[in-house]
Amino acid sequence: MAEDNKVQGLAWFIAGLGVGALVGILYAPKSGKETREELAQGAREGSEYLRNRTRQAMDQVSTMVDKGREQVGDYVDRGRDAMDRGRAHWEDFVERGRNLVNDQTSRVSAAVEAGREAYRGANTPGPSPE
Repeated sequence: MAEDNKVQGLAWFIAGLGVGALVGILYAPKSGKETREELAQGAREGSEYLRNRTRQAMDQVSTMVDKGREQVGDYVDRGRDAMDRGRAHWEDFVERGRNLVNDQTSRVSAAVEAGREAYRGANTPGPSPE
């Protein structure tokens, strides 16, 4: 919004130069040579003003671009950090899951083996009860 005001101000300045030059020519009590010199001086001043304003605008744009690059770099770094933290959490969860599955596998295997032993003990002919 501030940039729009600056552009409008510049446009009004240029329009004012034109109107001022026209009024000056029409009502000037000076000779043509003097009037031409004043017009040339006004044109030089106007072009110098435009050059300065253009330089300032370019500096502002350059500053904004640099800030934008810096912010994008910060966001990329934050994203990488978040990905690394997420990856570390994921690896921790996977390891916990593996340990849990291995523990449960060991328990089930032990229970199956105990069941087999109990079955073998129950079906093995032993001394007859006489």
